[in-house]
Parts: sequence; structure tokens; C-alpha cells
Amino acid sequence: MKIVKLKIENCKGGYTIIETMIAISLFLVIIMAGMGALLNANLLHQKSQNMRSIIDNLSFIMEDMSRNLRTGSKYYCITGADNLSNVSTAKSGPSCWGVAFESSGTPANQVADQNNQWVYYIDNFGKIFKATQGPYAAASFVQLTPEEIVITGQVAGVQVSGFSVLGAESVATNSQQPFVTIRLVGKITFKDVVTPFSLQTSVSQRLVDI
Repeated sequence: MKIVKLKIENCKGGYTIIETMIAISLFLVIIMAGMGALLNANLLHQKSQNMRSIIDNLSFIMEDMSRNLRTGSKYYCITGADNLSNVSTAKSGPSCWGVAFESSGTPANQVADQNNQWVYYIDNFGKIFKATQGPYAAASFVQLTPEEIVITGQVAGVQVSGFSVLGAESVATNSQQPFVTIRLVGKITFKDVVTPFSLQTSVSQRLVDI
């Protein structure tokens, strides 16, 4: 009986300090690994949300240009030989770095007026600008694209981004309904992450002039 009692008393000793330290260490390792994974997932989610916001901004700009061009008229293709001070009558072109047009509120029989034209153009730094008071009103130009977006204008001398205008001239010189193609190629740089993009859309003038 004494031997059995002695064994029972020895079993009541519990965990040793070494066993407790090992258990706590394992617990801390598991907790730290879980917290690291959680923080990384949260960081990736924030980057994804910010990138999505920038892409939504670019899509909105594309939609803004499409909607206003569709309801406008008298498109003018701004090419390398032009500048924003000599935009005049309607002109077509396959490769334009900008496009000017009369807004939807302009009477159909009114000639192109530089004082109230709307203008979209891509500058040498890959940014899209918009003006609603004509090319002469330099103060009215507003940058649409954020700094994270850079649009590639040319690659090896070939225009990869810009506008294409067809059938903009008067009915006397062409029988095609005015048609504009917008193509944007470039990259988004956000927190050292570079994401390429390529967007294209086509717009036909709503006002029939053929």
C-alpha cells in the first residue's frame, strides 16, 4: 500500500518548467506565423483595392471620352504637324495624339469654333488632358489620368496610343459616318508594382451626316 500511495503522490507533480516553456514557445510560433499570414493577406488586399481604384479611374476616363465624342460633331484629328492653337475645321487621320470636336450643344449648321471646342489629348509624359473651352483657353485644360498611369505614345516610331478619326470631313468630300477609335496602351506603377494595360474602344457620331 505504501508503494501505491507513493506513485500516486508522484503523479500529482504536474508539468515541469521545461515542458511549460516548450508549450509556450510552440504556441508563440504558431501565433506569429498566423499573424504574418494575416498581415500579408491584408497588405495584398489593400494593394488590390488601390490598383482596382486606379483601373476604375482609367475606365471612367475612357467612358467620358467615348460619351462626349459620340454626342459631339466636327471631329478634328490633331497630328504631329498640328498644335493646340491651329485646330480648325473637321479633319480625319489614322494617327492622332489628340482630338478636338464641337460639343453636343453646338448647332449642326455651325462651323467649327475654336472658342468652344472640346479637346482631348495625350502629352509627352503620357497623361490625358481635357479642355471644354477650346484649345486657346490653356487654363481650362485639366489632367484626367493620375500620376500612377503612364500612357505609351510611340514605340520605335510607331504610334501605339492615341486617336483615329475617319469620315470627319463634310458630306461633299466623303460619304462615311464620322468614326473615332481610342486606343490606350501603357502601364500602371503603384508601390513598385508595374501593371501593363491595353484599352481600345470605337465611337460613331450619333448625329447622322451622310
